[in-house]
Amino acid sequence: MKVNLIASRLVLITGALFMLAGCTLLPKEEAALKPPLVKPVKENFELYEVKKGTITRKVTAIATVKSSKTTNYYFKESGHRLAGLRVKSGDIVKQGDDLAELEKGDLETKIALQQLNLEKAQIASMQAKAASPDQELTLRLKSIDVEAAQLQLAALQSELAKTKMKADAGGIVTYVTDVQEGKLVDAYSTLVVVSDPAKLQLSYEAPDSGALTGIEVGMGVDVQFGSKGNVVQGKVLQTPSSAPRTDDKAQTERNAKTIIVGIPDGTEGAAIGATGDMTINVEKRENVIVIPRTGLRSYLGRDYVQVLNGESRKEIDVEKGIVTATEVEIRAGLQEGQQVILNN
Repeated sequence: MKVNLIASRLVLITGALFMLAGCTLLPKEEAALKPPLVKPVKENFELYEVKKGTITRKVTAIATVKSSKTTNYYFKESGHRLAGLRVKSGDIVKQGDDLAELEKGDLETKIALQQLNLEKAQIASMQAKAASPDQELTLRLKSIDVEAAQLQLAALQSELAKTKMKADAGGIVTYVTDVQEGKLVDAYSTLVVVSDPAKLQLSYEAPDSGALTGIEVGMGVDVQFGSKGNVVQGKVLQTPSSAPRTDDKAQTERNAKTIIVGIPDGTEGAAIGATGDMTINVEKRENVIVIPRTGLRSYLGRDYVQVLNGESRKEIDVEKGIVTATEVEIRAGLQEGQQVILNN
């Protein structure tokens, strides 16, 4: 019994020694490092010092040269087929030149036959006068035959004339219809447009009417043709508000976003179809607070700026005036000397 007790104690002592030996084999846990002290990074602002200046709102665009005097050519009757167009866009025509023609059918044959009938009536009238110079009734009957033949011939010739479209005046063809030969032509449907090359003006159609806000008839316009051309002074002749009324819906829509500018006669580089760079000073204000447009911020209809307040930002509501592509007038909210933070 005593031997067993001694053995048990030896086992316990041996186990304890092994446990102590195992603990010495494990690595010691290192103490947690303290986080490094990070110095806050100072925020860098792109600043603009508020000051007064001049701001001008301009409209710049590329306008097309058109003639101020154009003539639309059309046939006045429907039901006829197009025989052919005798001109193409860009052609120079003289007064009396053929522009288009309708199918004539047998009109020319009828005219030739009627000319023969007239000649027969005239011969019969002359024979009656020679044979019976005193018979007034007989002579009158023959005279009536001649007049009737003349009227019929004139009517046929008039019908033939209606099949031909001729230029009333010289000019340049600036439009030709795409109606094909053999197709029926509608009455008063424009087939050809001839423009006077001596009567020139600029036309500019904006993407929308808002781009032309503030432009008025009589305003001066700087116009230049070509990068090295001289700048000439033009004048606004028509704006959306002054455009003539028309029942043509498409024309009304074009007029609502188009301005017409007159240019001096003989302007170098000006020709129908050419383009010119035009600049209109719509509005100008002097001695007002002006900041870069990148300094103005807008959100849900609110206009505001951020100014430097110590080392932080401060928002200030402002009232804007003239706005250009690069600058904006501030009518209220800012004072000279303040530092506006620009958008990054």
